[in-house]
Amino acid sequence: MPTEFVPQTRSHDLDCQRPVVVTGASGHIGANLVRALLGQGRRVRALAHQHTTGIDGLPVEIVHADLLDRATLVRVCDDAGTVFHLAGKIALGGEATAGVNAINVTGTRNVIDACLFAKAKRLVHFSSIQALDATPGREDIDETCELVSPADSTRGDYDRAKAETERLVLSAAAKGLDAVIVNPTGVLGPFDFQGSAMGEVLLALGRGTLPALVAGGSCDFVDVRDVVEGALAAERRGCGGERYILSGTHLSLVELACKWAGTTGRSGPRFAVPMGLARLAAPFAPWWARWHGRRPLFTSESLRVLRSQRRVNRRKAEFQLAYRARPIDETLRDTYTWMKEQGWL
Repeated sequence: MPTEFVPQTRSHDLDCQRPVVVTGASGHIGANLVRALLGQGRRVRALAHQHTTGIDGLPVEIVHADLLDRATLVRVCDDAGTVFHLAGKIALGGEATAGVNAINVTGTRNVIDACLFAKAKRLVHFSSIQALDATPGREDIDETCELVSPADSTRGDYDRAKAETERLVLSAAAKGLDAVIVNPTGVLGPFDFQGSAMGEVLLALGRGTLPALVAGGSCDFVDVRDVVEGALAAERRGCGGERYILSGTHLSLVELACKWAGTTGRSGPRFAVPMGLARLAAPFAPWWARWHGRRPLFTSESLRVLRSQRRVNRRKAEFQLAYRARPIDETLRDTYTWMKEQGWL
């Protein structure tokens, strides 16, 4: 067994008397994480920028704050045990990208400073599989991959920003901050109140409003609840200054749509657009979506992600964190049940 995969023999000591801070608490992962923490009987201080839909009614302390407001973050992190940093701006080409670097990079720098000033016990930083560079010739992506270069013009703003957040966290860890990083793949699952990009694709498929699929692309899809369990395991057992990939099942979009159709009982689109044709149409998709007041279901950047996605190796998380990913069919079944409960399908 490779040395880096040797399981940890000593768990991280948790101070359950101190509150847990969750930035981005009302997002998809945040809403699930907050519920899991409450299930452990822990005190949660939930940081939200604007919306609180995902955590409304839960017994948590909600603090409205901006990641760019360092002074407020210091107060939020005061007397905290663990800080789970999820907040950020995702941009795959259809959203405004002006604030991607400021929110992700400057925001993470401010969270790090707040953790150091407030003497937080541990920082669990949520990065992304998109922060890692798939070196040519490699069969899969693992934690030894280099981070995306800030000068790599072939990668999007989001990829470069998330890579830079990891550099900040790793630098702080080298200087003494007890921090660990998790890298989820494409997240699916329940409690997606604000509608993630993939959540909207599943809704469109379930409602029969998606005219066509894109052929030739694939992605690794992971259950949001498995990501949460992996992050909680990283909090307890993860090595400071290390990253852990949290992945699930590798599928093409056509395969995912077929499984979703089997779950919902509604046939998916009969037509799959060739990747080349989709790439030609992609520059116009954001314009068309804005005209109709919607989020584009595909963009040039999201198609690039689908084209470039390789198999993901999660052995490190399995060995060190005892991480396990549930079957994708279970994820889709529970997502469908939750969407029906919301009256969306």
